[in-house]
Amino acid sequence: MIRLEHVEKYFFRGEPREIHALRDINLTIEAGEFTLFNGPSGCGKTTLLNAIGALDEVDSGKIYLDEREIATLDEDKRTKLRLNEMGFVFQAYNLVPVLNVRENIGFIMKLRGFSDKEIKERVEEVASMLQIENKLDSLPNALSGGQQQRVAVARAVAAKPKIILADEPTANLDSKNSTALMDMMRSLNEKEGVTILFASHDEYVIESVRRIIKLNDGAIVES
Repeated sequence: MIRLEHVEKYFFRGEPREIHALRDINLTIEAGEFTLFNGPSGCGKTTLLNAIGALDEVDSGKIYLDEREIATLDEDKRTKLRLNEMGFVFQAYNLVPVLNVRENIGFIMKLRGFSDKEIKERVEEVASMLQIENKLDSLPNALSGGQQQRVAVARAVAAKPKIILADEPTANLDSKNSTALMDMMRSLNEKEGVTILFASHDEYVIESVRRIIKLNDGAIVES
């Protein structure tokens, strides 16, 4: 499903404090994987996740999604790719504060042109799966951190993307909520067949995934 060939990424290229963020990354991710990019802070795991998600450009190498080369797409095509085929879960949740839970979950579906009936049915389905069906009319600021993260996951999966990219999804959660969230995301992976990639060093994520890809200094050191 996803293939990276000799991917390189620099920050501050040509400057005295140049950072070689990704070093000759060669990697294949099969459809349906539940996989973690793991390593110490600054190892390149978030940069790698962002490259796969077409959020960051790379300096060289190729990235394929279903045999389409995505690293060289222009920004308009990258935006459409993210909208139509990817879901994102960020550490900071990134919920729209003036929209209630129902509207936040259905936001991407609305952008993609789903009908109101389709949005209503799907929002209620994923809300039930993530145990927030009784919060659909609440605003984000009325929710706990764990509930807000569940809303973010529901929004990411609602439009049935091919791949979900989750950057430190448990970072702001306690142990109970971290365990519950990972159990729910694994259930989504199994029931929906969606590929889920994490960037994290959290033990709750490490214990939950099926594959761990370890990075250090921008290079893959173990898989």
